[in-house]
Amino acid sequence: MNCLWKIYCGSSSDHVYDDLRPRRRISYIDRCLFLILVILSLSLLLILSFSSLSLKPCPSLPPLRNLIYTHNLTDSKPTDINPKIAICLVGGARLFELTGPSIIEKVLKVYPNADLFLNSPLDRNSFKLWLLKDAPRLAWVRIFEPKPIPETEQVVRVLTHMYSPNGIQGLLQYFNLVEGCITMIKTYQNENNFTYDWIVRTRVDGYWSNPLDPEYFIPGQYVVPSGSSYCGLNDRFGVGDLNTSTVALSRLSLIPDLDLAGLTALNSESAFKAQLSTHRVPYVTKSIPFCIVTDQTYNYPPSKYEVPVAALSSRGPLNGVKCRPCTVACSGSCLEKVMGRMSRDVGWTEWENGTMELCHGRGGLERGWEKIFDDAAGEKLAYARKQIGGLDLKTCVQEFNVMRGMTVRWEAPESEQICMLGLRHN
Repeated sequence: MNCLWKIYCGSSSDHVYDDLRPRRRISYIDRCLFLILVILSLSLLLILSFSSLSLKPCPSLPPLRNLIYTHNLTDSKPTDINPKIAICLVGGARLFELTGPSIIEKVLKVYPNADLFLNSPLDRNSFKLWLLKDAPRLAWVRIFEPKPIPETEQVVRVLTHMYSPNGIQGLLQYFNLVEGCITMIKTYQNENNFTYDWIVRTRVDGYWSNPLDPEYFIPGQYVVPSGSSYCGLNDRFGVGDLNTSTVALSRLSLIPDLDLAGLTALNSESAFKAQLSTHRVPYVTKSIPFCIVTDQTYNYPPSKYEVPVAALSSRGPLNGVKCRPCTVACSGSCLEKVMGRMSRDVGWTEWENGTMELCHGRGGLERGWEKIFDDAAGEKLAYARKQIGGLDLKTCVQEFNVMRGMTVRWEAPESEQICMLGLRHN
């Protein structure tokens, strides 16, 4: 302010040097203006830097410390006849009446000699899992009551609650479900004295629009869906041989390794990518024909860093993007505008060539969603939805007992408990 005061008002002693006043005033003004411009420029840079910090959701990871493990990867291909395949389903059964039949038809029955492993938390929707009695082979069914997992200093350092609806505890519960797959599979193969050639891991809430193709089985590489990377790798599906799958599915036990590698504030997807990278597991992204069915609320239209919700009726492949049965709200030029501005590092997924249409993500399932689903899925896959809607306690218990009789290893509460927990809420 003193500088500006002198520019516009001068000082009481200026008249002593009248002959020098013009030169001194120009020089003084120039210096003051230069100082003001510097201050304004620095202020602008600070504002822009803070803005970029608040907008950019994918922080740069620090360089890995010297902790790259050498992991022996087999180059051998599975036998041409009857390869041994384990398929593991994880997660809650919230909308399993919509997703279950597609999993059975498009995954399990495509590989009828594959062994199915189920690792699912007990809740009021668990009774819907009786639909799996139609699976060709049931190796191990585990339905358990989830318990809190300690959030140690190491865990809090490595993981972040950001981007996780249920915080770090939600991440730990999910990691526990996934790692339960490899624990169950290795225990089962040791008990039966054989080794699986391939392990497929997918989610209970996944709706499959087309069959799981053999092209996704690539020796020595772990295959994941493209898109929906959220600063890392899409972790909603994976297939690999025993070696690559052991690393990919060890979500909990590899947290200490990520800590030793100097990694912090990781979400699920970035932690997944880091555990593959630190153990030198090659991975490849493919277009996979499934989506994750949800009735949760999301902003619409999604912004650059938000979650798109696809119409379940989309031609696909949808690569595990969130979806639901809905009246299409956005396609064509609208879709090009919305998806074209989405960050490829976050919620972006393949959408070109009419493969995807969008729902209005706000609110739950719309009125009349049942008919929309039935029309999209077809009569055969829609039949289970109607069965669940009219299920009584006696039939539920009977069906669960049938499923139990087909399963080699059963680790779950009594059928009556599972059915009563769900049907009393319906």
